[in-house]
Amino acid sequence: MSWSILKLLMFQSLFTSPPLGEDGGYDFFYFVLQWPGAYCDTTRSCCYPTSGKPEADFGINGLLPNRNDGTYPSNCDPDSELDRSQISDLISSLTKKWPKLSCPSNEGFELWKRAWSKQGTCAQNIMSQHGYFQAALRFKDQIDLLQILTNSGIKPDDGFYGLKEITNAIEEAIGFTPGIDCNKDPEGNDQLYHIYVCVDYSATRFIECPVWPGGRTCSPQIQFAKF
Repeated sequence: MSWSILKLLMFQSLFTSPPLGEDGGYDFFYFVLQWPGAYCDTTRSCCYPTSGKPEADFGINGLLPNRNDGTYPSNCDPDSELDRSQISDLISSLTKKWPKLSCPSNEGFELWKRAWSKQGTCAQNIMSQHGYFQAALRFKDQIDLLQILTNSGIKPDDGFYGLKEITNAIEEAIGFTPGIDCNKDPEGNDQLYHIYVCVDYSATRFIECPVWPGGRTCSPQIQFAKF
């Protein structure tokens, strides 16, 4: 092959090579943690898992593949169903750290099954079923949100705290800016609900979020509900 043809092929490859994330249909993950007090303190209420009331701690809400343009893939492989035997060694940790709060009450496997079908299948080019849930548990262990907030005097006592105060406390502790989502209690008060932190394409480390998810914005002062 002549050098001129080789240079032409190299030049073309700059424009035809897929960008990072195209093979899996995503570029990064949102790792989402949920405050159970806010989930339960609504007109909808909640049901505890069959194992009992979860600890008063932030639980995993999801590890969600997303794209830099704000869109996201979903249900990427209808034929890939979560196999309980693949995550049997993680069940105890998932029950504690990724608890199901919706009704009716059950162990939680159906919740994890939906998470794999909807989000996990879109990342199975880099992670097995076990790897996906293990990654979520690992990130949970790396961020003790309740302790971070408590250290800054922000406690789940039904009190109201500044949104910037909450954001700054988390950012100072983990080195990255979090996203915060609120819901409303029965009286119509905004309350701390979800906290988003971004994870790189290979689900190995935290990164700054390329884009923020659409969702309910929070008031400048938000409630941190008891649980």
